[in-house]
Amino acid sequence: MSRSRWRIPLLTLLATAAATVVAQPAVAAPVLYEAENAVISKGVVESNHAGFTGTGFVNYDNTTGGYIEYTVTVAQAESAKLTFRYANGTTANRPLDISVNGTLVSDNLAFPGTGAWTTWKTTTITASLPAGTSKIRATVAGTDGPNSDSLSVEVAGPPDVIPPSVPGTPTSSAVGCSSVTLNWTPATDNVGVAGYNVIANTGNVVATTPQPPVTVTGLSPETSYSFTIEAFDGAGNRSARSAPVAVTTSKCTGGSTPVAINGQLHVCGVKLCNQYNKPIQLRGMSTHGIQWYAQCVKTASLDALATDWGADILRIAMYIQEGGYETNPRKFTDLVHNYIEEATKRGMYALVDWHQLSPGDPNYNTARAKTFFNEIAQRHKDKVNIIYDVANEPNGVSWAKVKSYAEQVIPVIRAQDPDGVVFLGTHGWATFGISDGRNESDILNNPVNATNIMYTFHFYAASHHDEYLNALKRTVDKIPVFITEFGTQTSSGDGGNDFAYSQKYIDFLNANKIGWTNWNFSDDERSGAVFKTGTCAGNNFTGTSVLKPAGVWVRDRIRTPDDFPTG
Repeated sequence: MSRSRWRIPLLTLLATAAATVVAQPAVAAPVLYEAENAVISKGVVESNHAGFTGTGFVNYDNTTGGYIEYTVTVAQAESAKLTFRYANGTTANRPLDISVNGTLVSDNLAFPGTGAWTTWKTTTITASLPAGTSKIRATVAGTDGPNSDSLSVEVAGPPDVIPPSVPGTPTSSAVGCSSVTLNWTPATDNVGVAGYNVIANTGNVVATTPQPPVTVTGLSPETSYSFTIEAFDGAGNRSARSAPVAVTTSKCTGGSTPVAINGQLHVCGVKLCNQYNKPIQLRGMSTHGIQWYAQCVKTASLDALATDWGADILRIAMYIQEGGYETNPRKFTDLVHNYIEEATKRGMYALVDWHQLSPGDPNYNTARAKTFFNEIAQRHKDKVNIIYDVANEPNGVSWAKVKSYAEQVIPVIRAQDPDGVVFLGTHGWATFGISDGRNESDILNNPVNATNIMYTFHFYAASHHDEYLNALKRTVDKIPVFITEFGTQTSSGDGGNDFAYSQKYIDFLNANKIGWTNWNFSDDERSGAVFKTGTCAGNNFTGTSVLKPAGVWVRDRIRTPDDFPTG
């Protein structure tokens, strides 16, 4: 079930009251050093592969010990980001040892394959540089190195202590029973405004956005509110608050969306139940990894998912590695805030997926997970449509370690949101351990010490036949199960569709009211992406003409929803 998968952005929302601000250094513009201008040992300057900067790139000889040595200068001793731009047209890692003034600062830094010699990527480390001139050397650690284009050095400048100006007085529009849209004249800043917090009369931040306008959701009907706006910059400086705007929400008249009908979900026995304590089955789609394919998740596509497809749930797949959360926690947390709001506006459940994949041990990211879920739960705890998935696909790791991780992270969520349902990926790439040579007895004999949780299972029907389906059948009457990811193809997310075996799974899930989300809502070239390649460049996402065969198949099954019992 191991696979490298695929690629999304939007607005932002909610937090708590403003904290004390500590001025952060402004970041100076990176300085670029071209490899062809550096000192080169056992390498040659070439220009036969397009996409390089400068006049060429350095091709290491096939010899251990070859190096490129850059001479860089900084004004004062400080930490610097060193970003190496390279191409590796092979499938093998070509590591380099990085040293500063003869001291090793990164041993065997990975430079994995980029897919082609004309595909250039970057890898970044942080190292301390003394004031003045330094020699940064990149030495072949194996038998050959990547084609090296350049080194970019980024250091902090003097602290930015100047706050943005006060935003203009907000105005309100589209006042509903649970939401309102606010607009205002933007603030200015000496470096640049990073965003705005909307603060309610309770003192809580109820929305965050990079620019106006913003829709504030999750409000109570027939209630008076007062909102002010504060601007903030990248250094954390905050403006004084704007003058307030007063808003009174209207009376709600009911609704027919999945969330309006089912309300706050909870686990009852081994089923997912609605506010009437009745078992229900949710059906929906997973985004691609939100570091990619932003063009596929926008107003038109989400409207189609909610109305034309009739989906109940949107899984927000936030990768942790592979260019995801760890590269910019603030950016990706804000993207998830926004996707939650977009799902909420359309009456869909928002499944927040902590998409760890490689490394397979979720404990590698425990601290990150605690930070992330604390903010997500704190901001959205009053919504009834939030579901938390704290581990996507643990793999190559024992169930005991997955359980230990869950029992550290779930209490962080519970401290903020005692009522939210929490999902947990099982070992063996969420197969109850089957893909790692284990089985469901690991879980049944040692369940997680927490309540209101469900265990997740993934399948790809062209790869996972009787062994996997039988394990699922043996398990679902013993512990709560949700299918957070499946495909009609192979476990790579590509290849031919096995619709016949897929239907065996779906029939079983329907009969047992087990919810599911399908991988994935994009126009990636692989067969598992529902849209034809190029669809996401436009705004037509309804009907079947824009869908690949797998898209047509899964849309049909989403459009025949559960009856959502209420009595």
